[in-house]
Amino acid sequence: MSDLIKRGVVLSDRGSKYAVSGGPAKDRAGVDALLKALKRDKAYAKATHNTWGIMLPDGTPLKGDDGEAGAGMVILRMLERDACSGHLIVVTRWYGGKHLGGDRFRHVQTCVTAYLKAMT
Repeated sequence: MSDLIKRGVVLSDRGSKYAVSGGPAKDRAGVDALLKALKRDKAYAKATHNTWGIMLPDGTPLKGDDGEAGAGMVILRMLERDACSGHLIVVTRWYGGKHLGGDRFRHVQTCVTAYLKAMT
């Protein structure tokens, strides 16, 4: 059984929808298991991007952009700033047909902030 937590859609902008999910992971195998559990849901499997980041308990940073260049690093920076380790955060985007430019990074930040606030 997975410890995956889905917070659902956090915001919409110009047709794109953003959701945030996550869960505890202590190593790369744990990260892969959580990503696999997320993608069992057809809506998440068909999403345009599932970007993610985690600071492993040993301090190793891992990230995945899934085609949304730079988004994984945004998640990592926020985790480092909050000193949050051992917890994977995944920001999912369903592309709505219009380019968002730099706004897409602000939306990733909004999703991560919402997730971190819900954890406390």
